[in-house]
Amino acid sequence: MKNCTRVREFIFLGLTTDRAVSRLLFLLLLLVYVTTLLGNLFIMVTVTWESRLHTPMYFLLRNLSIADICFSSITAPKVLADLLSERKTISFRGCLAQMFFFHLIGGVDASSLSVMALDRYVAISRPLHYVTIMSRGVCTGLIAASWLGGFVHSIVQTALLLPLPFCGLNVLDTFYCDVPQVLKLAATDIFVLELLMISNNGLLTTLWFFLLLVSYLVILLLIRAQAGEGRRKAISTCTSHITVVTLHFVPCIYVYARPFTALPADKPIHVTFTVISPLLNPLIYTLRNQEMKSAMRRLRKRLGPSGTAGQ
Repeated sequence: MKNCTRVREFIFLGLTTDRAVSRLLFLLLLLVYVTTLLGNLFIMVTVTWESRLHTPMYFLLRNLSIADICFSSITAPKVLADLLSERKTISFRGCLAQMFFFHLIGGVDASSLSVMALDRYVAISRPLHYVTIMSRGVCTGLIAASWLGGFVHSIVQTALLLPLPFCGLNVLDTFYCDVPQVLKLAATDIFVLELLMISNNGLLTTLWFFLLLVSYLVILLLIRAQAGEGRRKAISTCTSHITVVTLHFVPCIYVYARPFTALPADKPIHVTFTVISPLLNPLIYTLRNQEMKSAMRRLRKRLGPSGTAGQ
């Protein structure tokens, strides 16, 4: 389109237009965001400083906490600022950058959850060789592959959107930039590209989720052969993993595995996906994990006032 002048910014309609509701949402989401940061940071510090947690599972959990901090920070600060602003805008380049990092870290999250499933499978099926198979070098390589996979996925998303003409329409009925909303503003026929995006995001995510559930079903069947405390601990760990996988993938499937048309449930699902889910991960992994809770208590005592022990 020769006469197309690319838009310089996008305007968000945000979560609500009611000022009182905006202030309430600001306080609630600020609490969630700060708790997310502190919870995941505490996991990172605990795993780093507690020698008993220097195992493959917790090494991978620390990587997930890093990804969760990044994921929530891509959208939450902007959402919080917009809740207190009359005009909610983002530059064109800022929108592309937000989408790039959103899909980068989203890809890392999905890959990390898959690596953690592999870790549990090796721990249950090959307990005598677990430490050898899931060595520090192997774990580091798997984490690097997760970040590389997220980068490739994000580059594909950005490369498909970048050449499109965005002229005139620049209002997004949402609170952050993502493929479904931005794609609808392109001044061209997007039917084929929408199908490609649904295949690349939605169908792949659905298949990925199904394979992860099958893998955990296999792990739970293997656990049946165990007995005593080891069995109870393994079941607790796997149910925590399944819960986190479900909380991550179900909103993804809702957002990406259907035509990109707006539905009434979109904004609540998007808030859950972008802000709430990174908070639930540390809560689930710590509240259901006695080993992690014990390590956190020891760390709190170690970091407490030095004079407490002497009183």
